Amino acid sequence: MNYFRCLVTLGLALAGGILMAAPGNSIVLNLEPNAATPRNSEGAFVTLKSGRILLLYTQFYGGSGDDSPARIVQVHSDDAGRTWSAEPVTVVENNAGNNVMSVSLLRLQSGRLALFYLVKNSELDCRAVMRISRNEAESWSEPKPVGEAPGYFVLNNDRVIQLQSGRLIAPVAYHRSRTSEPRSPRTFDPRAITLWFLSDDEGTTWREADDWWALGAATRTGLQEPGVVELADGHLFSWMRTDQGAQFGCVSTNGGKNWSAVAKTSLLSPVSPASIKRLPNSAALLAVFNDHSGQFSFPPRKRTPLVAALSTDNGKTWPRRRVLEDDPDGWYCYTAIHFTDDAVLLAYSAGDSKVGGLNRLRVRRFDRAWLESPSP
Repeated sequence: MNYFRCLVTLGLALAGGILMAAPGNSIVLNLEPNAATPRNSEGAFVTLKSGRILLLYTQFYGGSGDDSPARIVQVHSDDAGRTWSAEPVTVVENNAGNNVMSVSLLRLQSGRLALFYLVKNSELDCRAVMRISRNEAESWSEPKPVGEAPGYFVLNNDRVIQLQSGRLIAPVAYHRSRTSEPRSPRTFDPRAITLWFLSDDEGTTWREADDWWALGAATRTGLQEPGVVELADGHLFSWMRTDQGAQFGCVSTNGGKNWSAVAKTSLLSPVSPASIKRLPNSAALLAVFNDHSGQFSFPPRKRTPLVAALSTDNGKTWPRRRVLEDDPDGWYCYTAIHFTDDAVLLAYSAGDSKVGGLNRLRVRRFDRAWLESPSP
């Protein structure tokens, strides 16, 4: 390790980050909560043309609840995610009634960078916005709304994708309002419907897909926190968290314009989001989720263990699974997935009863060879 790398490693340790070595799989950064910033969570990665990797995430500074004040900050890595800068830099200051949070990042086909996040003003008003950078994240355009309708729309972190056709898809959960009082806890209805915003001009204009779906069951969640991935055959698979013991999913065969009816998938999980991306230059899908299939021990209803699973049949089955985190007191969720030449980076909430479930952000790096080797 050279002198510069030693300094970076020492800086991480002093700033609350940790470096751990393990064959093919290691924790490379912990962003710990403290009195000034009691929660660090919900991030996304992007690689710059220089090779530098940015991680943008939500830094809460006025409490740790979902409605507490928060801004968006960034750290960076210049060695493919092995070490990280020690001091976060503010990217988006909080100009909302509550906070700005939940980042997605994309390298667009035009070469520009796209930044998405939620502007949360109240229990009546939460909407995603999009900003563009033409200078490799040195500066960003003014925010523009994703979709025209007012209301409470949840776009999870690391969720927006661009299809091979160039179309952008932003999967969102819409929560209706039960009162007109913006600060009442009774206003927000947790039972969400899933819908998809589409753009064919890299975010200049947006429209809704023709279909949206509700959960046809007795439920307290509905279809929350959806995601979407483009399959090798060009079809789309979308999934949502539920209180039915599993992720639910549906398929589009026409670029997100229409969607099949939602149905239970084989990703058995608690009320916790899953993250799915297709491996580069492969048809295989990688899912990171809380596996409650019974293959691994777990406390009921808790967001543990955290498992990486591979599917080679477009998400129908996930036979190859590797445990990433298995602390029974852990709370692992809101994962961002990013690929380097030969490795996978994950950023996810990794809390526990001591620091709070969502308050610590962890970055893990593992080799693709470790992921794709037979499970022990």
